[in-house]
Amino acid sequence: MTLPSPRPLALAFALIAAALGAAPGRAATCPRPGTLGVEREMPIAVGPAGLFVGTKSYPETLPLGDHEIVLTFDDGPAGKTTDAVLAALQAECVHATFFVVGRMAAAHPDQLRRMAAAGHTIGHHSMTHPIMTGIPFERGRADIVAGWSTVDRILGGHAGGRPATPFFRYPGFAATAPLDAMLVDDRVAVFGADFWGSDWNPSTPEALLARVMARIEARGSGILLLHDTHAHTAAMVPALLKALKAGGWRVVHLVPAERRADQ
Repeated sequence: MTLPSPRPLALAFALIAAALGAAPGRAATCPRPGTLGVEREMPIAVGPAGLFVGTKSYPETLPLGDHEIVLTFDDGPAGKTTDAVLAALQAECVHATFFVVGRMAAAHPDQLRRMAAAGHTIGHHSMTHPIMTGIPFERGRADIVAGWSTVDRILGGHAGGRPATPFFRYPGFAATAPLDAMLVDDRVAVFGADFWGSDWNPSTPEALLARVMARIEARGSGILLLHDTHAHTAAMVPALLKALKAGGWRVVHLVPAERRADQ
């Protein structure tokens, strides 16, 4: 295992590959006119240099255009709040990426299957949500692998050495160099975020919406992080989707390149 060092040129090539892969695009079809929908899919291919994106943690982000946004949710599936988020997304024909915790998936396997069947991308967020900088490498590695293995067994009936959807987000964005190297070796993309709602703090849905919209308008495009485990977030999502549509925002849905249906 070779520890990754900063490689801006290699990262640039990875991002160019992602952009080229995304160029054809494919908008989601929706039977209801007037909904937000999905502007295009962006297939993500992970090369030998790995892929680390999201400017809250890394120098680069995804090659998104102005007013393009990627919706991501962490920490579920969580029962009632996740169901409310899924219903809001379905009502607007929007697909998101859910970075799920293995133990939550094991507690709600049918909900995880419904999430995947609805067309959302299922990424990984470890098994038990530990802060990786505070535990030994082997324990962190085992927790990450247990998380994606649990999800893959629920969705596909088996688990391999690499996750079926090679997308990962560190709990608390707490990365370590050895775990980064492991994820590079396993060709797993690591996602940070470009803006978040800070929805881990108590909030009203109205205050949360105002905060989220102010942050995304200030940046102009990027990866949004929310949590489908919070009631105030779930209550805010319908208004968020309407505000995005009213503001001319376009949703980009991330998919793993090697699992696209048209390849």
